[in-house]
Amino acid sequence: MGEGGRLVVMERVIPERLEPTFVDQRGTLMDLNMLVLSGGRERTEAEFRDLFESAGFNLRRLFPTPSGLNVIEAGGQRY
Repeated sequence: MGEGGRLVVMERVIPERLEPTFVDQRGTLMDLNMLVLSGGRERTEAEFRDLFESAGFNLRRLFPTPSGLNVIEAGGQRY
C-alpha cells in the first residue's frame, strides 16, 4: 500500500465503559460469542488504535452505522 493508501475495516467498537443499554448488552454478548467460538474478542477504539499502530497504520476516523458496526479508516504506513 502506498503512502496515501487507506485501510477500511467494518467492525463493532465497544465503549471503554459499558452501560446497561441494549447496544452495550449486544456488544457484550458478541464479545462473549467471539471468545467462545474463535478465541477472538471485540475491541475498544483505543485497542483498535494500538492494533493498527503495531501494524504500521494510523487510525484516522470511525463512522458508526445503524447496524452497530463501525467503518474504521486507517492509513499512512509508517515504513
